Amino acid sequence: MRNEKDTYRLLNGVEIPCIGFGTWQTPDGDVAVNSVKCAIQAGYRHIDTAQAYGNEEGVGEGIRQGSVPREKLFITTKLWNTNHTYDLTMRTFEESLKKLGLDYVDLFLIHWPNPAMYRSRWEQANAESWKAMEELYEAGKIRAIGISNFREHHIEALMKTAKIKPMVNQIRLCPGETQDELVEYCKAQGMILEAYSPLGNGKIFEVPEMKALADKYGKSIAQICIRWGLQQGYLPLPKSVTPSRIEDNLKVFDFELTDADVQLIANLKGCVGLSGDPDKMPF
Repeated sequence: MRNEKDTYRLLNGVEIPCIGFGTWQTPDGDVAVNSVKCAIQAGYRHIDTAQAYGNEEGVGEGIRQGSVPREKLFITTKLWNTNHTYDLTMRTFEESLKKLGLDYVDLFLIHWPNPAMYRSRWEQANAESWKAMEELYEAGKIRAIGISNFREHHIEALMKTAKIKPMVNQIRLCPGETQDELVEYCKAQGMILEAYSPLGNGKIFEVPEMKALADKYGKSIAQICIRWGLQQGYLPLPKSVTPSRIEDNLKVFDFELTDADVQLIANLKGCVGLSGDPDKMPF
């Protein structure tokens, strides 16, 4: 990848920019508006939000103020856990479009595979939502459909009834959290792996090996993390509300980590904690 506008190609041929701007925990209102607007001005063309983030309205306003035509942007939102029925998927998707102020989204994901309120029938619930998403896709309201936080058994269950294969799986991928078996399985199915929380959390800035690599390459630890994700073939979704960091997080195309350093970072197992089991999440 040479710059932030380079793309991966999804199973259906849709091009998705190789780096995205995440908005998890970004408050709605001015913070969301200004951060998204800043991201677009900095060069991001891929914006990721979700029903659960509660900021679709602010993200949509930031898109409108970003002075880049809609058709040159790639916008993702996600179905929340309380909405895993056919009718609720249809209804809340339309609500998301209204909040975003858009006629379509580029990618729509099922956010979690096994919500607490559907735990006794999660396979059926996912199948219902996926059927609705397939219809929205065929109607042109979604350009691509996918999943998030799905493990192999969730994907296999979904594929029993799916007409269209998931094109993306968005999971937590960061230094020390590589989910190797799941990544290889998803790649074999033709999915792109989107990496949410690519910086892990604040603990990453205290990891001695990451500090040493930042010094070695003359880059920030955040930039090392994002570059590492790109070299692993992931699609990182860094998040910030600080203009200088939003800009710096895109400055990852003018250097390359050695293979040894890529492996060193991958081997920092658990340095920022490991992902929870999606079958046991309390929400």
